[in-house]
Amino acid sequence: MSITDELLAPFTPVTLREMDAVKLLNRMDAKFVFSAGLLPALLGQLVSSYHILEIGTVRQQHYETLYFDTPGNRLYLDHHNRRLNRFKVRSRRYLDSGDLFFEIKFKSNKGRTRKERIRHAEPWDRIGSKQEQLLAAGTGFSPEMLRPSLMVSFSRITLAGKEMAERVTIDTGLSFRNDTGRMEYPGIAIAEVKQDRSCRSVITGVLHGMHVPPTRVSKYCIGLASVHPGLKQNYFKQKLHLINKLNHGCA
Repeated sequence: MSITDELLAPFTPVTLREMDAVKLLNRMDAKFVFSAGLLPALLGQLVSSYHILEIGTVRQQHYETLYFDTPGNRLYLDHHNRRLNRFKVRSRRYLDSGDLFFEIKFKSNKGRTRKERIRHAEPWDRIGSKQEQLLAAGTGFSPEMLRPSLMVSFSRITLAGKEMAERVTIDTGLSFRNDTGRMEYPGIAIAEVKQDRSCRSVITGVLHGMHVPPTRVSKYCIGLASVHPGLKQNYFKQKLHLINKLNHGCA
């Protein structure tokens, strides 16, 4: 199930500039994976507590993300093996605006996540000189060490708590593909909640009432494991089972 315009219409909009003003200095993050069939009931309970990001007239933005990895999938395996100080390297295209960025996400041994990005230009599956500088400074890798690994497509809505101390993204319509295969998950939604530790999260309470527990999940890792069954994936088996169960409406 996708998020329809009718479900989003009751939310009051905020601009990208207003959304960027939400500063979360003492941040706590949580992710939730659940059946997309819960979206009407969930969104209906959030209208009074959240604004929605609106860019132009678009309230549901569409993304394509191209991840890079080594030929031996080192970045994936670092995550699978729960190695500290790990990276994700990707190009992200915002389909509604045409914007394109090269991004590096770093997770430290203290559990903190830092993201750096710069504008990118076509072809987006190549790491140019400007991107090379960011890559070398942030990871120690060179472009020759990486190659395109996985394409991820999805749609996203972004909510801001009316107290402006919380941001929420809800992703639907996930599709993964590369040279080894393709997998689609139209039946699931992934919510990520970023909040100030001092604030109360309405969506977390609503999901708890719907019996949806927090789940640590990486779209890159789940996607690569889904299209590459020969890849080491013991650590992700339980999450893959949950996602497949939800996707087929069995939960």
